[in-house]
Amino acid sequence: MAIRKYHKLNNYTAKYGLEIMAQVKLTDTTLRDAHQSLIATRMRTRDMLPIAEKLDEVGFFSLEVWGGATFDSSIRYLNEDPWDRLRALKKTVKKTPLQMLLRGQNLVGYRHYSDDIVIKFVEHAAESGVDIFRIFDAVNDIRNMEVAIKTAKRMDAHVQGTVCYTISPVHPIPLYVKMAKELQAMGCDSLCIKDMAGLISPQCAFDLTQALKKEISIPVDLHSHCTSGMAPMSYLFACQAGIDILDTAFSPLAWGTSQPPTETIVAALQGTPYDTHLDLSLMTEIKKYFEEIKEKYRGILDPISERIDTDVLKYQIPGGMLSNLVSQLKEQNALDKYDAVLAEMPKVREELGYPPLVTPTSQIVGTQAVLNVLMGERYKVVPKEAKDYVKGLYGCTPAPISRELIAKILGDEQPITCRPADLLPPELDKVTEEAYALGIVKKPEDILTYALYPAIAPRFLRGEAKEEALLAPKQNNDNEKAAPLPTEFKIEVDGDIFDVRIVSVGGGGVAIKEITQRPENMDGAICASMQGMVLKVKVKKGDSVGKGDVVLVLEAMKMENNIHAPHAGTVKDIFIKEGSTVSAGDALLIIG
Repeated sequence: MAIRKYHKLNNYTAKYGLEIMAQVKLTDTTLRDAHQSLIATRMRTRDMLPIAEKLDEVGFFSLEVWGGATFDSSIRYLNEDPWDRLRALKKTVKKTPLQMLLRGQNLVGYRHYSDDIVIKFVEHAAESGVDIFRIFDAVNDIRNMEVAIKTAKRMDAHVQGTVCYTISPVHPIPLYVKMAKELQAMGCDSLCIKDMAGLISPQCAFDLTQALKKEISIPVDLHSHCTSGMAPMSYLFACQAGIDILDTAFSPLAWGTSQPPTETIVAALQGTPYDTHLDLSLMTEIKKYFEEIKEKYRGILDPISERIDTDVLKYQIPGGMLSNLVSQLKEQNALDKYDAVLAEMPKVREELGYPPLVTPTSQIVGTQAVLNVLMGERYKVVPKEAKDYVKGLYGCTPAPISRELIAKILGDEQPITCRPADLLPPELDKVTEEAYALGIVKKPEDILTYALYPAIAPRFLRGEAKEEALLAPKQNNDNEKAAPLPTEFKIEVDGDIFDVRIVSVGGGGVAIKEITQRPENMDGAICASMQGMVLKVKVKKGDSVGKGDVVLVLEAMKMENNIHAPHAGTVKDIFIKEGSTVSAGDALLIIG
């Protein structure tokens, strides 16, 4: 077998002394994608830092530690500053480049941000410790990657341009090769095949890698998940076709919807032309650490995420989305609808033009599928993000959407054809003023955190957020436990029905946690159709509203849902406020 030539990566290569040759390099994802895929991105920074030095000694091509859902999860659930995590890891990891996953114009959020926000974020991320930016776009629209790529290059970072791999009638291999050539021409230092759902078969991995290696000169990285069970075989076939880098995770947080295990891939390639030459004994020490970490988070590790599921070849849900989908259905008390949602997802995906299912399109398609099932009527409720997608605000859809569905979702509005960010005026000055007016800026990146997550960031930045408690691991024993006492009751007061939720407060005591008025006997009540958080209340008591007016915005499953007035009238009463958490069926307000 001919030995491939060395690929210089840029001054980044000289800085870290990395070169790519016949041996295969590994990117370890344990501190980002692995725990995002298996435990809903809940690993704390304090569980990363003790093992960081040993990870640094292994000799990985890079450590993926930031981006993706880690930013959202840190401020939403963990009461951690993601910027502090990045700086802490950079301070500890001296030899190995730190890598992040960046969603192009979406950055680490769920919508497109203006160019000035994108530029400022990439600059600050590079200054804070990101060495490699893996940049992708959910619909493979390169226009949405351009600003981030140019900025990262200007910051002297390594840019890994990315093609999102999926299977559909409109995604042949020549399409990916064309995109890869365009990314190389834009200055990308390497290319990633991002197989976020574990769909790539061994033969397709060989064919695609071979086609890319013939047409581009930069190193190629294959990123896959074990959801279908094919990834380790696909990795070997990719090696035979000339792949340069593979993504893996340490075995306690591998398999299932995560990546193939690092130790297994290293052992399998020993003695071959693709030998990684990494130290398995050192990896054994690291593995033992992550075995303990896995037990710590066992209470939120859903068995569904650990299984091999060949049905993924049909519904194509990526690793991180599968564990989050389970979590979302649990929040809605609708886990029994899991199979129905899985069956609905490929239908929605086809109708929306076969987008690759990766954040944010996976959330858009997944949430729309959930709503179609829960509402009992398809597209009865369409989140703002789904409407924006259909309008073209996320980029050009891989295949056209039918005129009938466009009309159903957009009404008289027409989709756009320009680069979506061209329609966005500069936002940085405005959000800076807002953040200072709210009194939430203690350091420069607080402005960026607020810009990305204006709904949840203020509470975090004011110090009002609380760390989510870890669920205790389930005990395996044969003793039958007594049925738990009920914690939710309906009570009637003067003809009105209320829900009362009771929780333990320690020492055997209990307290009323939440009282929510129910719609029974309440004429004109608008009720929540699902569990969520109230983002905005757009009316006040005494306001006159018309039929169809937006009266409030409810965030459910990370998507914004406008709540419309079902009829004209006057706002008689409002039972919630911004930031309130509501359950399905809760009365929100009354229009008389």
